[in-house]
Amino acid sequence: MKEVRYFYVPNAAQETELPQEEATHALRVLRLKAGDEIFLMDGEGAFYRAQVSLATNKRCIYEILESMPQQRAWQGYIHLAIAPTKMMDRIEWMTEKATEIGFDEISFLNCKFSERKNLRADRIEKIVISAVKQSHKAWKPVVNDMQSFKDFITTPRPGRKFICHCYEEVEKKDFFSELQKPWTAEQPEDADITVLVGPEGDFSIDEVRLALENGYESVSLGTSRLRTETAGLVAVHMAYLNRRL
Repeated sequence: MKEVRYFYVPNAAQETELPQEEATHALRVLRLKAGDEIFLMDGEGAFYRAQVSLATNKRCIYEILESMPQQRAWQGYIHLAIAPTKMMDRIEWMTEKATEIGFDEISFLNCKFSERKNLRADRIEKIVISAVKQSHKAWKPVVNDMQSFKDFITTPRPGRKFICHCYEEVEKKDFFSELQKPWTAEQPEDADITVLVGPEGDFSIDEVRLALENGYESVSLGTSRLRTETAGLVAVHMAYLNRRL
C-alpha cells in the first residue's frame, strides 16, 4: 500500500501552493513530482486530496481533487494551561503527546514558583504541527505565548474551569469524577474544559485561592504526586476520554 503523505496548509482550499517548509520536505526529501497525489490538512477540520501540478526546485503547486470535511473526535473544547518546566524538552514532549491524544488549546503560565519565565512559542507550534500530521488530526491546537497567572485566570472563559494542586488544607475533588457529571443541551458550553497545572513547586496557596475566587474548581489528578509534564498529559487524557465521541 502506497504511503499517504500529509501536509499542513492553512487555508488549503484558498491556496494553491505548499508553504515553504512543507514544499522543501516534499521536494527534497520525498522528491515529489507533478502527478503525485498528496493529502492536505488545514488545521480547521478538513482534509483535502490533492495532486501536485508543478514541482520546481523551491515551489510545489497543487490542485485540490476532493474536499473531505472531518468529524470531531470529542465534544466541547479542551484547554490546558500549564507552567513550563525548566527543561523545555519535557514540556515539548508533553505537548507532542497531548496533540496526538487530542485537545484544542495550550497556554503557558508564569507563576510565583515557575522555573521558566519565557519560552519560544514558535518552536512549540512546529512540534504541534508535526504531531498533527503524524496523528492525522483535522484540528490543530492553538498555541499561546506565556502569560501571567493572574492575567489568565481573570480572563472570562466558558465551561468548567479546574485547578490541579497538592495543598491538603484546600478541599479537592477528583478531576475525572467531576468530568463525568452530565451537562444539558441547554448549556452545551459546560462540555468545555479549562484545566490548570502548576510548576514543579506547585502553585502558591495565594494563586490557588485567587483561582477559586475566579470560578475555578479545586481538583486532584489522583493519589500520586506527578511531575508537571506528566500531570499535564494526564489531565488532557482524562478530559479526552470523558469527552470523546
